[in-house]
Amino acid sequence: MDKLSQIKSPIILDLEQFKELFNSSLDNSNPLLQEVLSHIKQRKGKMMRPILVLLIARLLGKVSSSTLHSAVSLELLHTASLVHDDVVDESSERRGQASVNALYNNKVSILVGDYLLATCLIQAAFSCNNEVIRVVSKLGQDLSEGELLQLSNVSNSEITESVYFDVIRKKTAALFAACTHTAALSAGVSAEKVEMARLFGEYTGICFQIKDDIFDYYDDREVGKPTGNDMREGKLTLPAIFAINNAQSAEWKELAAKIKSGSATDEEIKEMIDFSKQNGGIEYAAKVMLEYRLKALQLLESYPDSEIKQSLVSYLDYVVDRNK
Repeated sequence: MDKLSQIKSPIILDLEQFKELFNSSLDNSNPLLQEVLSHIKQRKGKMMRPILVLLIARLLGKVSSSTLHSAVSLELLHTASLVHDDVVDESSERRGQASVNALYNNKVSILVGDYLLATCLIQAAFSCNNEVIRVVSKLGQDLSEGELLQLSNVSNSEITESVYFDVIRKKTAALFAACTHTAALSAGVSAEKVEMARLFGEYTGICFQIKDDIFDYYDDREVGKPTGNDMREGKLTLPAIFAINNAQSAEWKELAAKIKSGSATDEEIKEMIDFSKQNGGIEYAAKVMLEYRLKALQLLESYPDSEIKQSLVSYLDYVVDRNK
């Protein structure tokens, strides 16, 4: 049994219920809309976020109807953000499958993304929990704000870790935190346990994004994107930020500014990748990621050993050890 199957084993029946509810939420009588939604349903994702919702709900109590609707709502919001992101980034592929904008066009993509957002809010309402609706709605704001913050950062001459973490907290970490937050709310636990769950999700999301960013420094198509893709989009991530600031060299800061402005050549991007790797950037990013992993693990210490707790520990290990 592979690692992900082991993680899912205590919630396998819950996941089946989630899939049924998610798929039924994407049924529509409009022929074009149904065609696009069917295409989206065919994506073979790992379901990392629904798994997290279900595991946290089980850790704190049980998986209820409110839990399932919360998980579906968040997955719909995540899916909508990916459909819109592919338009913004002009991406032609998503998880090895043609993107909606590549198969159809930008107009269809935007409208389908909007439909998914509206459906997400309907599912949040089905949770019958106003706090869940608030968390989901706030996540929609955070994801948009994170994207805009990333865009505005391109013209920002500062190269700081604080800006980097602001972006990933609003984007990736906010989504993971919303998963664990809504799971705790659906379980009806104390405010203290809700906050513990929310923090576990945030720390896990930060680990996930740092690991994703490290992938971008290696020439391996297996990780799902070519080397230097972030830099081609004007993004400087933690390995480069550390190496540039640690070197205190005007030459590398000038090259960083070129990358952020989108005027760097492929050769210059390769130079920055090599410089970051040779000057401790990868090791530093990995160290920071493991620090957040430890903070997340410490939040689980007060819970007795169980199959669910072990799955959450394994989930965290999977996030930091994965190779794609």
